[in-house]
Amino acid sequence: MLTSNQMDATFAALADSTRRAILLRLASGEASVNELAKPFRMSQPAVSKHLKVLERAGLISVGQDAQRRPRRIQPARLAEASAWLERFREFWEGGFWRLDDLLEEMKSSEHAAKRCGLRRKRP
Repeated sequence: MLTSNQMDATFAALADSTRRAILLRLASGEASVNELAKPFRMSQPAVSKHLKVLERAGLISVGQDAQRRPRRIQPARLAEASAWLERFREFWEGGFWRLDDLLEEMKSSEHAAKRCGLRRKRP
């Protein structure tokens, strides 16, 4: 389970669109800083700063491959954040299910009223 500081670092890292794009790229396989910098209109040092934020948050790691230092995604931290968010999805879905039940009940009541000739007149 994530500590409060880890949770803060994870969501702060995910709050930036460039870092989310980097994570999407790394989801398809490891990449060097230069490979990650290509699609962005920013310098390699600027991309490196984003990578440091992702590393501190535990979302990526750095490997060693001769002269190359490829970055790779660390799915465990994302899974923990996803599990935390999942509780809220369940909460909202429960609310939607209750709303669905209420709407069905209202439709049934309206249908029954129509069958009995108790339809309300509209003004």
